[in-house]
Amino acid sequence: MALTNGTKGNVERVKLIRRIHRLTASFLSVVLVIVAISGILLGWKKNSSGYLHPVSHEGTTADLRQWLPLDSLNAIAIRTLHETGRKGLSEELDRIDIRPDKGMVKFVFARHYHGIQLDGATGKVLYVENRRSDLVEDIHDMSVIDRLLGIDGEVFKLVYTTFTGLLLLVFTVVNYHPPFSSLCFKTLVK
Repeated sequence: MALTNGTKGNVERVKLIRRIHRLTASFLSVVLVIVAISGILLGWKKNSSGYLHPVSHEGTTADLRQWLPLDSLNAIAIRTLHETGRKGLSEELDRIDIRPDKGMVKFVFARHYHGIQLDGATGKVLYVENRRSDLVEDIHDMSVIDRLLGIDGEVFKLVYTTFTGLLLLVFTVVNYHPPFSSLCFKTLVK
């Protein structure tokens, strides 16, 4: 039985659709593995005995009147960053977490995954953190690419999450909703 021109066109469209399906499925498979592994790690971060998420150490007093001024504590944190062999790292802060109930202040840096916990009253270094959970979060939503490429505004993260979310939606609807799937297939084959 010979194929007509219309049938040949339909066969070519089906081949193209299958090729696109395979490529996007391959992309989504890699993405789902990354999201699954990083999601498991994020779920366990507070139960990792300080490996993923740093434990908050306690200072000497919760009385804020006895604490050193923030600029003095900031200077100690920056000096500590350099003294611990991390010279050349950015001193730009992402945030300062003040934990009066623990007598501790935490300086978290913006351009790398480190933090310094200080006693609020004495300025004594309580802990130098490697913030692995922040790295895992950045891998989970792919903002790590923005950080590595120095892109402001998390452009890659927005494009990646939008594209991935839309692909997952389309795959879910087309693969698990037979009436919609057959309607789309019939429309594309015509």
